[in-house]
Amino acid sequence: MIPEGVRMNERDEKRARARSFLTENGLDALFLTQVGNFAWYTNGREPVIMLSSDRAEAGILITPEQDYIVCNSIEYPRMREEDLLEQDDFKFIVTPWQFGAPVFADKVHGKHWATDWPLPGSIDLSVEITRLRYRLTPPELVRYRQIALDTAQAIEAAARQVKPGMTEMEIAGLISAQALQRGITPTLYLVGSDERIFRYRHPIPTLKKLEKYAMMVICGRRWGLTASATRFVHFGKLPDELDEKQKACAFVDVTFNSETVAGAKISTVFQRAVEAYAQVGFPGEWQMHNQGGSAGYMCRDYDGTPTCEEIVQNEQGFAWNPSITGIKFEDTVITHADGVEFITNTREWPVITVNHANRIWNRPAILVRD
Repeated sequence: MIPEGVRMNERDEKRARARSFLTENGLDALFLTQVGNFAWYTNGREPVIMLSSDRAEAGILITPEQDYIVCNSIEYPRMREEDLLEQDDFKFIVTPWQFGAPVFADKVHGKHWATDWPLPGSIDLSVEITRLRYRLTPPELVRYRQIALDTAQAIEAAARQVKPGMTEMEIAGLISAQALQRGITPTLYLVGSDERIFRYRHPIPTLKKLEKYAMMVICGRRWGLTASATRFVHFGKLPDELDEKQKACAFVDVTFNSETVAGAKISTVFQRAVEAYAQVGFPGEWQMHNQGGSAGYMCRDYDGTPTCEEIVQNEQGFAWNPSITGIKFEDTVITHADGVEFITNTREWPVITVNHANRIWNRPAILVRD
């Protein structure tokens, strides 16, 4: 449970952001039901039953006078007794589960209201609402560092348990077990082995058995926050071509992260990375896979693209994932005024060094095992 004093300070700031949003947009009410927005506004309460759902099992109705939790009779006892939402001055609007969707029409009838999900009678301001949570508060930064470290330790521990002959599904099981043991919910895992790494950017785990080379990917969530990391393991001597590719991809990765400073336009950051791909001799590889983007209460709040007009915020989460056929780099960072902080860096993994922008960068290398 988040300490009470910390939670209330954070709560006040988020309530102020929401009420300013109401005023700026001439709104009488705001309804949040996306998973990320619910977790953000409740300071990390987990609002989902089905992990694949983008919509929470409850909603938040925000008015200038009061915040409400809108839920059905199934979710109400847990949210009241374990999430202790009434202690944060939320009031409940509870509908019997058999009536279908929770009802709050009387609160918004005849009013100008917006949502983060298309609902009859409302204005869909989902993109604008998401921006309210880009800049992380100090308590969120503390939580994010913790879940990111746990997520990275989970995938690295799993990587050290991998053995040739294991199926990709078995390796995915190792990732999940290590994550869950640390209180991390794996919302995504990918595992590819050998030739599948070179054929597919998103290798969904199969019953194929590992021979020499494995890629392992995780998105892990706790308190609503999500961290991403990718690690590779190779058994036996690393082929020279693959070693050269990891050096090239590390340079692109460092370019992405060094350019991600507060005030930078994402399209400019992206262009610098495209130039880096060309500089290391792989000019077309960026078109083979999305390159990552903003992170936090979703695996990606938005993807970076050549035309993305978003601006990097101070103390915002990012996870870039550049790739060159056969290798990829991915870690989660927090932006600061003086550069990015790698929060999925355990300092227990072999690194490859890159000299860039007057700084030595340590990036996760392929783990070579006998």
